[in-house]
Amino acid sequence: MKTSTKTEFPRALHVDTLEPCRLRIRWSTGETLEVDLADKLKGRALAHLRQPALFAKAHAACNGACIEWEDSEFGADNVYAWTREQMGKASHEMFFGWMYRNNLTLDSAAQALGMSRRMIAYYRNGRKPIPQYVWLACIGWEGLHEKQAA
Repeated sequence: MKTSTKTEFPRALHVDTLEPCRLRIRWSTGETLEVDLADKLKGRALAHLRQPALFAKAHAACNGACIEWEDSEFGADNVYAWTREQMGKASHEMFFGWMYRNNLTLDSAAQALGMSRRMIAYYRNGRKPIPQYVWLACIGWEGLHEKQAA
């Protein structure tokens, strides 16, 4: 049996549509999670997906790398991030935002959190889920540095 050391993004294995703008997705992580896409479908470009008959055609595509409709798609990594955010958990987008707001590189973020540069890269790119204690450390670090700057 071949084992891979490469860490992969979560893949969408199966998609069920619930009510308008909500999906239940079974992920390669073993999780089955729900996500509300109403905010993502507010713009004109995706207005057609607010039609229940079309929204109901959502399915996993590209070997689980995206959630697809007839002519539109979302990357599975983004949908997974939105799902985590809606559950009150940190996503790679939030982690990247923390690094950006604080002008942190991989090295400086690793030093700030007492972690390896590789783990910071995994968190920033969504390759590994961000544990609650790491996200709380980010919030605490930012709070301390805001006080020091004031």
